Formats: sequence, structure tokens, C-alpha cells
Amino acid sequence: CVHGERGIDPTEPYTSAPYPYPPVSHEPRIQQLYDNLKNAGYHPFPAPCAVMLNEQKPQFSTCIRCQTCDGFPCLVQAKADAETVAVRPALDYPNVTLLTDAHVIKLHTDAAGKVVNEVVVEHEGVRKTFRAAIVVVACGAANSAKLLLTSANDKHPKGLANGSDLVGRNYMFHNSQAVLALSKEPNPTYFQKTLAINDFYFGMEGFNYPMGNIQMIGKSLAPMYKGEKPIETALAPMMVLEEIARHAVDFWLSTEDLPDPNNRITVDKEGKIVLTYKKNNQVPMQKLYQKLKSMLNHLGMHPDHLIPRSLYMKTDIPLAGVAHQVGTCRFGTDPKTSVLDTNCKAHELDNLYVVDTSFFPSIGAVNPSLTCIANALRVGDHLLQHRL
Repeated sequence: CVHGERGIDPTEPYTSAPYPYPPVSHEPRIQQLYDNLKNAGYHPFPAPCAVMLNEQKPQFSTCIRCQTCDGFPCLVQAKADAETVAVRPALDYPNVTLLTDAHVIKLHTDAAGKVVNEVVVEHEGVRKTFRAAIVVVACGAANSAKLLLTSANDKHPKGLANGSDLVGRNYMFHNSQAVLALSKEPNPTYFQKTLAINDFYFGMEGFNYPMGNIQMIGKSLAPMYKGEKPIETALAPMMVLEEIARHAVDFWLSTEDLPDPNNRITVDKEGKIVLTYKKNNQVPMQKLYQKLKSMLNHLGMHPDHLIPRSLYMKTDIPLAGVAHQVGTCRFGTDPKTSVLDTNCKAHELDNLYVVDTSFFPSIGAVNPSLTCIANALRVGDHLLQHRL
């Protein structure tokens, strides 16, 4: 269900096929922005988007292009997320059971430590054990690392599959900024997340280092400002916030944070996740922000009115913004420098696979979701062909 268009992004790597669906169309204000960028010599392109949208035959479209697509659950199940396109369809098969409200506590191995032979689960207050020929872990980069670390045994004293001491290390989540630009004319856009720019992905004149990606995010609304900045907006009349929202054009800036073995997930004595993280690669992030700011004169916006948007209420939440978490079980060919092989099987176990974003050896500067999905499908094909 991925919509997009090949051949426009100058940084695009080789691909074997076009996107299966045409790009999501821009609404008038974003189309104007697209045209302005193109006329200024940049290379905007349609942002890849996995939604069940049929613009040629709207009467058959599940997606209705609502204002609360980005960052909200879809009430009409039009997002091609794991629940909609994988879990729910799988439940139609008689040999698939979904166990909800279940907490996986530990993975046990055989005496040799080569095979996971038990998955210990707590379900509705009762501890249960499951067995399978192949065990696939997909808990998210933080929780997959936690599960492996808490599954330590005599054969794996540092944690399951952790002979390299890399489980939990190299945690990344992007250097990201959400910013709000004030357009000189109203922006009545509903579905705003349709445009991206990679012109500065590998740097720019005078700065020969990768900077990252600029893309649109979901349209900001007045009530969001109250939620995101409750103190700063406490005295602001809603009418003022609504006027800001009426002219707001919202951007997401994403720069790569680099893999650092000291940025890691550990587990304390109470079984809680501890995240140790030191920021890195901050200069390219600031360069990208300044570049966007310098472009605003050409985009029909106020150059001095680029306002940082906090997506979260608490000041400590940026580190807890885990939507792009990756890296804690990196894959590779050398068991000394990676946790998983190139098919995402643990080097040290014969039947354990990790298929969430834990496998990323680096994060790049674009959203990891579609890459994660593509890799999971690739590993699934491998299992069907060689293991099942």
C-alpha cells in the first residue's frame, strides 16, 4: 500500500521496481510550496506514504485524508500499519492465535544454549510456556534488547545472543526537530505530510557532511499547542492560537545520530529499562535548521517566524521519543561485531530471529518504518524458503 514516485529524489538509491501506488497528491498550499521549491532549483519529491488511499476512485478509498493522520491512531483503519495489513489479516487463518495483554518474561534455551526451546509468558496473572521450532522477536529496539538481556543463562551469561556484548548497544533514534513556519497566506491543508526534500542529505556547499532530510508533518492545530506547551500558552487566547494554526506550515527535520556503543539499553535490578544516551552529530542538525530558515524567503513565509515545536509536554521527553528507535541488535557478517546475521538470525542461536528495527547498523536520516517492514518481509521470505 505504499504510495510514492521514483526518479525525483536525486539521492534515491537503486530500486528494483516502482512504488505500487501513485504518490499522494498535494493539497493546493503544499502544491504551491512544491512549485516554489522546484522553481528555486531544489528537488522536492512526494513523500512515500503507506495509506489505503484511492484518489482515482474516492468512493472505494478507505483513507479520507483527515487532519489527524500523523501521530494518531487511524479510526477507519486506513494506515498500512502492522495491525491493519499483517495482524488482522493473519487472524483469518485457523492456525494463527493472537494473545493480547501478554508479557513475555524470558526465553529459555536447551542445555547446549543453541536453541530457544521455551518462551515464558505472563498472561492474565498466569505464567505460561510456549514452544516453537522458530522464535521471532519483534518488541521494538528497546524491549527486544531487554528481553535478550533478561534471558541470560549459564551458556549466555551476558544475555541471550550477547557474546559480542552488543545487545542493547548502539541505540539510535534520530536527531529530529519539528518546526512551525508561519505562512504569509493561510494554509487550509488537511493532509499535509506529502512532501520531502533531500537536497542537503549529503551536505551542501561549504559543509561537506551529511545533514539529513526535510519533510512535512501532520498539520498543527490550535489545541495541540495547548497540549505541547501548556505553560507557554496558558495565557494565550484560543483565538490567537487558532490564527497561528491557520497560517502554520509544519516541517520535520531529521538528521542521523551516529552509532555509539555507549548509547545503550540496560536493565536494572527491578527489571526496568535504563537508557544511557549522549547526543552526537549535532552540528549537521543545526546546519539543516539554518538552511531551512534561509529558504523561507523563497517559500512565501516569514523568515523570522520559524518556531520550534515541542511534540511532547515534558522537557525530558525528547530522549523518550521512541518512534524511531533502532540499533540495539545490529546485523552483520562477523559475530564479534554484530548480534544478528544478514538474515536477522542470532549468530549464537539456531532458531532465534529479531525482525524489528533493532537490526539497523546505522539509522540514516529518513523514517525507519518502511525499511523495517521491507526487511521483515525479506526475512519472512527467507524463513519460508529455507526454514519452514
